[in-house]
Amino acid sequence: MPHMKSPYTLQYIDALLKHGNFTKAAKDLYISQPYLTQTIKKIEKELGTEIINRKSPQIQLTDAGKIYYQYLETIEEEGDFLIRKLAKYTKTDNPAIRIGILPSLATYILPLVLPTFMRNYPETPLSINEDLPKINEIKAINQELDFYIGQNPESVSPSLITHDCGHQTYYAIIPKSSDLYQADRRLLAKGTIPIDKLLQQKLVLTTSGSAIRRQVDRLLQRYKITPHIALESSNIYTVAELAKNDVGVAFVPEGLLTKSKAIEYNLYPISTDLISIEYFIAYSAAKTLTPTLHAFVETFVHEIRALTLPDDLRG
Repeated sequence: MPHMKSPYTLQYIDALLKHGNFTKAAKDLYISQPYLTQTIKKIEKELGTEIINRKSPQIQLTDAGKIYYQYLETIEEEGDFLIRKLAKYTKTDNPAIRIGILPSLATYILPLVLPTFMRNYPETPLSINEDLPKINEIKAINQELDFYIGQNPESVSPSLITHDCGHQTYYAIIPKSSDLYQADRRLLAKGTIPIDKLLQQKLVLTTSGSAIRRQVDRLLQRYKITPHIALESSNIYTVAELAKNDVGVAFVPEGLLTKSKAIEYNLYPISTDLISIEYFIAYSAAKTLTPTLHAFVETFVHEIRALTLPDDLRG
C-alpha cells in the first residue's frame, strides 16, 4: 500500500487540518491541489473508508481518519526510535553531510555541485534528504540537517544563516507553434519581446507554490493577464521538455538548459528585474561549521555562480 504508508502522508493530513481546505494546504505543501486530492482519495481507496469528513464546513478527520492518523504517528515515532537506537552503531569518525533539498531542484542542482566536492573530499559521505522546503527548513533549524538548499531566500527563517549565489537568468523557451518564434535562430536578443506578449502565449508552467510560479503569477497580476495554461508540472525538467516539444512557452532557469543541436525553439533571456532565481544554501545559526562543512558551502556557491548558458545554445 504505497500511498497509505508514504512518509509524506502525515504531512499532507497535518496541512489539511491546519488550513481547512485542499487549495490552501496544497499551496503550503508546494504541490498542486489536484495531486493532493487524488493522493487522499487513493489512501481512502486503499483503506476502504473515508478519512476526511468533506461534509463539514472545515476539513476534519472521520473516526476512521483519527485511527489512521494515530497509526501514522506511531510509524513516525517508531522510525525515530529506531534511528536513535542505531546511532551508536552507525556513527563514524567522518559523519555524512546531510543535505535537505526539494526533489525537483535536486535533479538539476546537485549534479552541478556534488561531483566537484566528492573529488576533493572522497572520504566524506553525503546524505541527500529530498523533501518539501518547509520541512527541510525546520530540520535545518533543528540541526537534523547540516544544510538546506533552496531557491529565493527572501522568506527563509532568520534562525538560518544563508549564502546566496547571485541572481541567475531565466529564459523563455519559445516553441515553433508560437507567433513569437523566429526561424533559424537559437538565442533571441534580450529586450526585444515585451513580457506581456510572452505571458499572453499558451504557457507550460510549474505548479502553484513553486519559486518560479510565484514570480510568474505576480507578473500576470501586474499586467492583468488571464493566462492560457496548456499544462502544469511539479518537475521543471518536464516543463522544459514540453515547451521544447511545442506544447507552449515555458520559463526555465539558465542552469537547466542543456546542449542541443536542433533549432526547433528559441531561447529568450528575461530581465532579472522581472523574473530571476537565486539559489541558496542555509544552515542553523547555532551550528558551528567544521572545515569540511565550510568547504561544502564554498563549493556550492562557486559552482552555482559559475552557471552559464552552454555555448552551443547561444547561436
